[in-house]
Amino acid sequence: MAVLPIVRMGNPVLRRVADPLPVPAAGGFGDDIRQLADDMVETMLDAPGIGLAAPQVDVARRIIVFRVPPERATDTAGDRPMGPQVLVNPVFVPLSAERVPGWEGCLSIPGLRGVVPRYRHIRYRGYDLDGNLVEREAAGTHARVIQHELDHLDAVLYLDRMESLATLTYMEEQRFFGPDVLAAAR
Repeated sequence: MAVLPIVRMGNPVLRRVADPLPVPAAGGFGDDIRQLADDMVETMLDAPGIGLAAPQVDVARRIIVFRVPPERATDTAGDRPMGPQVLVNPVFVPLSAERVPGWEGCLSIPGLRGVVPRYRHIRYRGYDLDGNLVEREAAGTHARVIQHELDHLDAVLYLDRMESLATLTYMEEQRFFGPDVLAAAR
């Protein structure tokens, strides 16, 4: 496994819709995709982050890795701690129109964070590395990370989803002044 370089905002791959991978009939994905997934997990953990999409490592393919750390899980239905997961060709549908604001950052936009509205409750599906269909419902951090990473596959950055740039801040400033000060800007 290897830690891959993470591309930053401005790299054209982040503004290109990623290509789907052909789903194998049997035996799962090949060694090249398995190696990419392993390297993406290692890169995500090294960063450290909770999600990473292939375009962020300069590969315009529809594959994401993610996790839900115990300290970020709300322990409600659909949002429990999860170790590293891999999804190929993932898609999601909202299960209600309700969206909730939440702070987000991005490994491709280091040092910044902003408030982004996301669907509270979603259902997603994709394929694991063995070619098995994975279908789950998600809420909380789990739902947020899926939506964030799938946006990367569609050439969307979290900045594009922000309702107000007044909440865009450097993480050091947010730590110093606290999230309540910035929430007033919403």
